[in-house]
Amino acid sequence: MARVDPYKNYRFKVEIKGVITAGFMECSGFGSEVQVVEYREGGDATTARKLPGMAKYPDITLKWGITDSMDLYNWHLDAVNGKVTRQNGSIVILDEADPSKEKARWNFFGAWASKYTGPSFNAKGNDVAIDTFTIVCERLERVKV
Repeated sequence: MARVDPYKNYRFKVEIKGVITAGFMECSGFGSEVQVVEYREGGDATTARKLPGMAKYPDITLKWGITDSMDLYNWHLDAVNGKVTRQNGSIVILDEADPSKEKARWNFFGAWASKYTGPSFNAKGNDVAIDTFTIVCERLERVKV
């Protein structure tokens, strides 16, 4: 049997509307959860039945170094001004040896920009200025590539 190593977490891209939007340094928080609804029947005093409830999708957090691009900030600013524009997108792990090949893909749907956090500045530091961008989505699924 051939050895199969796990994918590295540092080679990835984020696409929104099918366009690679930025070189992100971090992407986290995407997944799914089915809420548990507990239901106790009158004749069973000691245990509750656990039924599946609503599916939930956590917020996706993106971090990147500030550049001249204002596309993501403007998407958030539209939401601040009451014009929510929903987009579909993907988070893609790339092959370590050949970055043009995809190894895994998560597609998110009905997303919009809910939060923007600007960088922290420190005159004694030499770090890159980092923007943090939070998007919410209505659905997320991992697809086979």
